Amino acid sequence: MQPSRTRAPFLATDGVIFWKVVSLFSELSLPVSASGLGLPEQAKMNSSSIDGTITASKEICISLPPQVNSDGVWISNATSSLTNFSLPLLEMQLILAFISNIVCYLILNSFGLITKFVSQMMAGILMGPHVFGGTKSFGELLFPLVSQEMLDTIAMLGYTLFLFLSGVKMDMGIIFRTGRKAMYTGALSLLMPLLLGMGTLQLFGNRWWGLRGAEKLEVVFATATHSMTPFPVIACLLSDLNILNSELGRLGLSSAIVSDLFSGFLNSVFTLAKVAYDHSTSRAFMDFGIIVVYLAVVVLGARPAMYWMVRQTPEGRPVKDLYIYIIILAVLGSALLSVWFDQLIVFGPFVLGLAVPDGPPLGSTLVYKLDSMVSGALLPLFVITTMKSVNFSGINLNSDLAIAHATAMVVVIVAKFAACLVPPLYSSMPMNDALTLALIMSCKGVVEMANYSIARGQNNIGEKIFSLAMFTILVTASIVPVLIRRLYDPTRKYAGYQKRNLIHHKPNTELRILSCIHKPDNVPAVINLLEHISPTRENPLAVYVLHLIELIGRASPVFISHQMQKKTLSNRSYSQDLILSFSHFQRNNHEAIAVNVFTAISPSKLMYEDICTLALDKLTSLIVLPFHRKYSIDGSIELEDNTLRTLNCSVLDRAPCSVAILVNRGHIRRSTPSVLASYSIAMIFLGGNDDREALILAGRMVNDSRVSLTVVRLIAEGEDSITDWSNMLDSETLKSFKYHSAADHKGCVMYIEEELKDGTETATMLRELIDNYDLCIVGRRYNVESPLTTCLEEWSEFPELGVMGDMLASTDFNGRCSVLVVQQQMTI
Repeated sequence: MQPSRTRAPFLATDGVIFWKVVSLFSELSLPVSASGLGLPEQAKMNSSSIDGTITASKEICISLPPQVNSDGVWISNATSSLTNFSLPLLEMQLILAFISNIVCYLILNSFGLITKFVSQMMAGILMGPHVFGGTKSFGELLFPLVSQEMLDTIAMLGYTLFLFLSGVKMDMGIIFRTGRKAMYTGALSLLMPLLLGMGTLQLFGNRWWGLRGAEKLEVVFATATHSMTPFPVIACLLSDLNILNSELGRLGLSSAIVSDLFSGFLNSVFTLAKVAYDHSTSRAFMDFGIIVVYLAVVVLGARPAMYWMVRQTPEGRPVKDLYIYIIILAVLGSALLSVWFDQLIVFGPFVLGLAVPDGPPLGSTLVYKLDSMVSGALLPLFVITTMKSVNFSGINLNSDLAIAHATAMVVVIVAKFAACLVPPLYSSMPMNDALTLALIMSCKGVVEMANYSIARGQNNIGEKIFSLAMFTILVTASIVPVLIRRLYDPTRKYAGYQKRNLIHHKPNTELRILSCIHKPDNVPAVINLLEHISPTRENPLAVYVLHLIELIGRASPVFISHQMQKKTLSNRSYSQDLILSFSHFQRNNHEAIAVNVFTAISPSKLMYEDICTLALDKLTSLIVLPFHRKYSIDGSIELEDNTLRTLNCSVLDRAPCSVAILVNRGHIRRSTPSVLASYSIAMIFLGGNDDREALILAGRMVNDSRVSLTVVRLIAEGEDSITDWSNMLDSETLKSFKYHSAADHKGCVMYIEEELKDGTETATMLRELIDNYDLCIVGRRYNVESPLTTCLEEWSEFPELGVMGDMLASTDFNGRCSVLVVQQQMTI
């Protein structure tokens, strides 16, 4: 609401009109305190407090027409200072807010114990009355009273758009897929603290604390707000902690959605009850009717219209800008409508966001166009301006109101934490994981802050309650991430306590392989490789295909088993072409291959979690990853995806089994079908765990009659092959391999030994050898030193391939065969 204004007698001097402005700051959208306004001493002395509401008067000079643009900083006239013009002043305020935020984040994040939200709160405190805002030059010069309303309006717009995007990212289908554990956790996390908090207030509010009607309503509001578990807060927390698609992350998101639905319903009921109390019952019923009509219009009109927009967008093409403009206009209109029927301004945009089909193409386009500006600029501005107005010196723990509020907060926090422990422990979840889930559900963030801020602006709570609530949110948001990091490590389950590699794979048993697919170009290369691993009825192959899609336009990661769930999230199948290709591959190898296809939609930096979890659950012995480079027909680099490279490195570090990276150059060499052509493989053996693993894989591939294998063992001059245990294992593995090859694959396997001096001779030999083969298999041998690779490490570009693999995949090497780099399972 606009502050009330009283016009002073008209005076004209040099075209300047003087106004006397009497402002009720409790009516602003964001709260302010007298000490943080930059008021002169006289104005502060004239300020008064009525039920916690600060009223202050000050003489303000406003120039008409408004002074927006400055004449320049070098103008000598003092009245032409940059701070006298609205646009330069706003720009300086934004710059100060962002610089303070970045500085706080860099300093606090260096300890690894802070989230972005907490750094934004600390930046607001720095700019508030307790630090820089308390100085006269900072408060009056850079944050004068006349600029407060504009800054707060921009901040509130940012929060409104943030909740709209949060609605866009929410997958309401999770509600129908939520298990009992998440359902009970979400319901109890709201109902238990709310009931206990209200019960405590009812029992002791009048008897011990002597709360009056208005004060009691303040504590009731604080209790209800602190009992909430907003989905946007939990999603941001899990994203900051990089556990969004972990097992606990998924459970926390599902529980938060359930809790958020209950919270939204109770919040609407509370708002309507307040309307009935402040105005009339008939007005409350009229508002309820308008809400029902609005929900019906959104569900029956807006959502079908958005699906029509999706159908009008050809697959792979961008959404028309006109559709985006229409949706943004609808967001602003829904916010205006929300105020009209006495709801919070964010109610309409959030509901409209839920109606937008999440994911590509519409949801992802909206997030892509708006999220950077909203999450990177406007939302931090909202947090900073809110904390800037907090006056912690106003907290008086000796007052009955403060004691009542603090007691209610303690009861709510303890009750919520305990309630979130019950369902996980009842379902036999480990104690550490149950504690982590309870901490996740107990965290507070920007939604609770906004609720308190809006309530303060509407004079529903006083400054004391507001300041104490902000302090509680700051403490909770600071401590919870630290405790979660201490308690929960999602990678510990991948520890290699069991042997899941090719060397320890029992003969004549099913070999399980997980193949990862990012783009359609990966499919032919992976199928070609699997064909030559020689699946038979006696040695069957179980292939788990994981289609990895980047999470865009939604907050909840999705994992789909196409065997258990025939319908995907929309009419467009994310993996339809991939399913058809591998189904055809399975039919061509009847009873020798079993194929299971999965789709994982998650953030790129967390995809390793889906890969490693699936490999762990399915007990696979090998993970096949595509290389991050795509080569053109002439051998040059066509495409390079560094995000994929980071993913490959993460999987190599955490995988619960052996891993192979496939560098595909097969299309460069051959155009004839692989079914009709022979296939020649070279295996370069230097020694070590990875090379022995690669040799076992090559030995299995030679079971195919079309495959010819050449094993090239490189030996350094003067090296004794049995000087240590590793060399003895190498010799025994080669001896066993040669024995079985001579007996079973005579004529298909060739064994060569080459004695070389250094890395230069190694590179020369490989350059002459490699163009004679379709596939070259090498071990990664990461951080394994050898005279045969001397000086080559310095030129290695991709450590994930090892020295040999990097050299064979290099464009300088000008190789024409595909390369398979194998790393044996790393065990503890």
